[in-house]
Amino acid sequence: MKQLRQAGDRLVILILVLAAWQFCSGHFGEHWFSSPMRTATTLWSMAERGLIVWHASYTIQAAFWGLLIGGIPGVLIPFLLRRSPALSEILDPYFVAGYGLPKLALAPLFILWFGIGLGSKIALVASIVFFILLFSTAAGVQAVNAQFVSMARIMGAKESDIARHIVWPGAVPYIFTGIKLSAPYAIGAAVVGELISSNRGLGYLIEASATDFDTAGVFAALAALTILVLVVNALVNWAEQRLLQWRPRDAVESMAAT
Repeated sequence: MKQLRQAGDRLVILILVLAAWQFCSGHFGEHWFSSPMRTATTLWSMAERGLIVWHASYTIQAAFWGLLIGGIPGVLIPFLLRRSPALSEILDPYFVAGYGLPKLALAPLFILWFGIGLGSKIALVASIVFFILLFSTAAGVQAVNAQFVSMARIMGAKESDIARHIVWPGAVPYIFTGIKLSAPYAIGAAVVGELISSNRGLGYLIEASATDFDTAGVFAALAALTILVLVVNALVNWAEQRLLQWRPRDAVESMAAT
């Protein structure tokens, strides 16, 4: 019943968004706001010609490899620093500064270092994802019950056993929260990199359509980007549910929310 009501509420919001979109198209003109029907027609035409899949595959590659390259160190470092609080406190200001640095300002450097190809987009994505997962995982590591760790040590558990059986399970919900936050940012960063310099990708498709004053093409590319983000988010939620089946639902939700 709750899920049915939630689906109904979402449908109402979607209808209101489409109605507002149609109103803007009629009021300002389709030159400025492509109508939902025209956008859908353009999107379908692009999909039939294979443009959407071709450009989206490039964006997905940049987002995936950037998420992997930036995410793995972001998850591992808090576990490595867990046994060295002094070193963690020393490095914390640098992590905060790196997180606060506008990554878009680094894009020209990445293009200089890695060229205008896929490498610069991956570097831009990794620089954003790293800090999101770093702080999210660090919060999970710090939230582990200290009494459990003390009891395990009293019983003779090794640090590797504590990390594997106590710290890691406790941090998993926080890691998935970081992944759910990072995935849209990864796709967005890849698109921004393509907008700056690229000859392929959804960002390039948006830029090329805007250059040709093709408003319908811009809205169609944005719609494809939105669908891609929703699909990726659904996949992350599915993976989270599968991997966290062993945990009580209430515990997972409360820890992730914290």
